[in-house]
Amino acid sequence: MKDRKSKAKLIILLGIIWIIITLPLPWIINNPEVSESQFTTILGIIGIMTVPFIVLGVVWTLKPELTT
Repeated sequence: MKDRKSKAKLIILLGIIWIIITLPLPWIINNPEVSESQFTTILGIIGIMTVPFIVLGVVWTLKPELTT
């Protein structure tokens, strides 16, 4: 039971961090002053920033002993 709880907490934590990282995305999309090249650059940066969190979530779910 404890292992399942820790996995759920980890996934929730990584999800919250991902939401915080992508939070400014709606304002960027709806802003007419942001050009398409700026938008694609920012979208790429957000995508690159989310990759480590996805990898950490998968690795920590498969091998929880790496967190200690």
